[in-house]
Amino acid sequence: MQTLVITVHIIACVFLIIFVLLQSGKEDMGVIFGGGSGSVFGSTGAGGVLVKITAFLAAIFLVTSLSYNYLSGNRIADESVMLKGDTIITPEVEKPAVTFEEPAKAPAEATK
Repeated sequence: MQTLVITVHIIACVFLIIFVLLQSGKEDMGVIFGGGSGSVFGSTGAGGVLVKITAFLAAIFLVTSLSYNYLSGNRIADESVMLKGDTIITPEVEKPAVTFEEPAKAPAEATK
């Protein structure tokens, strides 16, 4: 079930990106210089079809996101490593043996 949800989610993500990029932005000053009526979908833009498809894909994205979160929730597995055994085993750490030696005393003549 998770595989199906992830597959639909990825497909919805790819198509959502494509349809958002296909939409034209709000035209303000660009229309004055003649850049407004030469689009693929006519002078009115692609308001109806692309907006509806984008909204539908956004809804699919939201539903698949929530359903995958529910399906892969934080559950404790039976074969969890943390739950095996009755006791906690702590590793034994060997402490290195540190010995301090007295420094060799210098001869009396060398200090004078």
